[in-house]
Amino acid sequence: MSLQIDRRKFLAGTTAGSLFVLTLGGCKPEDKGSPQAAKSGASGAKTGSGGTTARPHYAMVFDQNKCIGCGLCKTACNEANDLPKGRSRLLLERQSTHVPGTPCPQCGKLEGCDCERIYVRVSCQQCQDAPCARVCPTGAAHVDSKTGIVTMDPDRCVGCKYCIAACPYNVRFINEKTKTAENCDFCLKTKLANGEEPACVQACRHGALYFGDLNDPQSIISRLLRVKDTVRIRPHLGTEPSLRYIPVTKEGV
Repeated sequence: MSLQIDRRKFLAGTTAGSLFVLTLGGCKPEDKGSPQAAKSGASGAKTGSGGTTARPHYAMVFDQNKCIGCGLCKTACNEANDLPKGRSRLLLERQSTHVPGTPCPQCGKLEGCDCERIYVRVSCQQCQDAPCARVCPTGAAHVDSKTGIVTMDPDRCVGCKYCIAACPYNVRFINEKTKTAENCDFCLKTKLANGEEPACVQACRHGALYFGDLNDPQSIISRLLRVKDTVRIRPHLGTEPSLRYIPVTKEGV
């Protein structure tokens, strides 16, 4: 992604501040599959007690209440995945609950108010039904068979940009260094390959990011989602995003 979101807004089709009022569709995880350690990395599918192979369902939770917009997650991601200057697999988009044309409840200003800073993570949603993988003519954009993570095979990418056009979240881009398309793949080939959590999760100092296997009922992310209400971006599209958000809720909503 460019550091400037200049083509389509990440939250296109929703009103400003929609994360705050839970209009994007609440969701709860489904506990299924064989247990797997929350920080086991991309260790691949495991065989359950019945002899069947259970593939993990890796997901991430972004807590909007805890993010301060420091950008350490983005910096760590760029370094871990060796991205060229001016490109990033994730961005933090600033939002506000202040309704334009009305006085700010804190300072009373009608405009130019800087009282509130609320951020939302903008990155690949890791869709279970990924449009990018469906339209890729070479199979470069695909779902990893062992981890279920949407990723790229740079050796098969021809730079046609079909996956970029198909992504309803505007979060894919061409890496000028490799001349191939990219997306956030939870650091599948870097951190997860070494049994670590994604770089952004490790770098966050405020506990705004959680990562784990939804098919493991004992993972930190499964336990978190059992007690927290979350939303997904544009769930009506039917892509089944694996990135969940804990939104800031206005008082009285």
